[in-house]
Amino acid sequence: MASLRPILLVEDNPADIELTIAALRKTNIANEIVIARDGVEALDYIFCEGVHEGRDGEHPAVILLDLKLPKVDGIEVLEKVKNHPHHRNIPIVMLTSSREESDVVRSYQQGVNSFVVKPVDFNAFFEAIRNLGLVWAVLNEPYPGGL
Repeated sequence: MASLRPILLVEDNPADIELTIAALRKTNIANEIVIARDGVEALDYIFCEGVHEGRDGEHPAVILLDLKLPKVDGIEVLEKVKNHPHHRNIPIVMLTSSREESDVVRSYQQGVNSFVVKPVDFNAFFEAIRNLGLVWAVLNEPYPGGL
């Protein structure tokens, strides 16, 4: 059996981090969940730089990416990943509170795989994360070449 690839959660809100992890665990997803609290941390993890230099380089099963992040925003993270030939096939879900049409358009233009607006209601948020985890970490068939 192949090893489970990690889920990279890129989020700066501690409450959203906690709730996202709880929802994924409630779904019995066994993947390691790696947390990056800003865009620089996320890029360092993905590109094996900074504190992540020397890690095995295994791509995440999915990146759950907030749009509004400190240091480097989600759009820039998305753009750097999707424009890199070795990383472009990593599934990225923009998980954000933004309902701005321009954010949705820019995300899809940069190659996001899915754009999900975080529900405000606790139960709806929890259920949305559970469904995302099931689809992207369990049901999705990853790109077979180069991951």
